[in-house]
Amino acid sequence: MIGAVLALLVMAAPVLAHHSFAAEFDASKPLKLTGTVKKLEWTNPHTWFFVEVKGEDGKVTTWGFEMGSPNGLMRAGWTRNSMKVGDLVTVEASRAKDGSNNANAKTVTLVNTGQTLFAASSQPEAGR
Repeated sequence: MIGAVLALLVMAAPVLAHHSFAAEFDASKPLKLTGTVKKLEWTNPHTWFFVEVKGEDGKVTTWGFEMGSPNGLMRAGWTRNSMKVGDLVTVEASRAKDGSNNANAKTVTLVNTGQTLFAASSQPEAGR
């Protein structure tokens, strides 16, 4: 019996760790940034990638972008090789509510090819 309860708790952990878009991100604070991909994390429940963005003052800031799950990204046309460390990308996203340099990506455009991929975002569509 104890084993069954522990198994249920372990299986429920990812669900408990999952959050809604509105809990962490603000759709009224859109941003569009261009920079170089520094790191990719293809993990559940959300894929993250990190981009180094050079400001007008020349200072480089690292931004973290959350996307959908790896499965959701694959359904949207992504592969693990769609975006690589070193790629120049433009990201349209909604900023984190806490003011950190994190955002929920909506689209990612690969600057070298012009290809735009949807980020399987958890952001609700306008009007919903």
